[in-house]
Amino acid sequence: MSGELKRGLEGVLVTESKLSFIDGDAGQLVYCGYDIEDLARDASYEEVLYLLWHGELPTREELDAFSDELAAHRGLDDGILDVTRELAEQDESPMAALRTLVSSMSAYDENADFEDVTDREVNLEKAKRITAKMPSVLAAYARFRRGDDYVEPDESLNHAANFLYMLNGEEPNEVLAETFDMALVLHADHGLNASTFSAMVTSSTLSDLYSAVTSAIGTLSGSLHGGANANVMRMLKDVDDSDMDPTEWVKDALDRGERVAGFGHRVYNVKDPRAKILGAKSEALGEAAGDMKWYEMSVAIEEYIGEEKGLAPNVDFYSASTYYQMGIPIDLYTPIFAVSRVGGWIAHVLEQYEDNRLIRPRARYTGEKGLDFPSVDER
Repeated sequence: MSGELKRGLEGVLVTESKLSFIDGDAGQLVYCGYDIEDLARDASYEEVLYLLWHGELPTREELDAFSDELAAHRGLDDGILDVTRELAEQDESPMAALRTLVSSMSAYDENADFEDVTDREVNLEKAKRITAKMPSVLAAYARFRRGDDYVEPDESLNHAANFLYMLNGEEPNEVLAETFDMALVLHADHGLNASTFSAMVTSSTLSDLYSAVTSAIGTLSGSLHGGANANVMRMLKDVDDSDMDPTEWVKDALDRGERVAGFGHRVYNVKDPRAKILGAKSEALGEAAGDMKWYEMSVAIEEYIGEEKGLAPNVDFYSASTYYQMGIPIDLYTPIFAVSRVGGWIAHVLEQYEDNRLIRPRARYTGEKGLDFPSVDER
């Protein structure tokens, strides 16, 4: 088999998409034609979901109806709550629990076994159920593992605020709700990242939407994809515990051959535009709390790595301190990534179904050939 080998499929074009555009040299991210800075400032997560799934922004009436439909699907069946409680009691990891729970949701969806898996209208209904329930199961899991009761969703709250309410048992203030909503917007889609591609591969076999999302969650759980934000916060806490200057701590880590989490990106050659936006939010949260420690530590590390290694931070670097200052447990950072990115996963699966072709790459064989087969007694 001839042809240039592209390990990791780097730079290989495998499809066309109208969903998101990334200019890694300019540090630009676009959803369906709209710049991420504008969306982060002015759009809600519900608006972004509608945009990704329908290709256009909703009118006020469309947005209200769409938001109401999402909110109506937030509640969890008793069977799902039982599985959630069991996983929490068994101390299953949050990402593994989320993967299992999303897969389990199909048992409670009357459309799960709809014969035509590519039917767009049926898939949009599945999409609303999956997207609405993922925050609910994550919040329930988090509460069960710390011995608290399940909090019923509040349909009067938007998607972001309701998750924080279900997680903490109290309605978040406006600053926290807006910050979390913006974080969901920033993470909603990002081209053909590994988890999105995983979902597309699964759906290309004409498997169903629940299977595709479950595949994506499993892919996101890997430390090279979704776990970086949690690793960043653990690093910042180690720096704080060491009582060392942040730049000295990082220098020592680099001298030991360790990697500093939250820097570099397969796509961006400059600072991730999402990192710029979240950095400003991290600073604002620090100012509001009267504690700039985490933000200032992050800035010092960013400047040092930029000068010494020529690397810029990615979205994970500042999402870590942002979530931490919101009181979110560190091991929930990657599941929260999934709670947002499910919007993009579903959008790409819907595109895949529209013009489906089985994704089936090939490998160059490097093993032996022509071996004589010995009997078992001759081996």
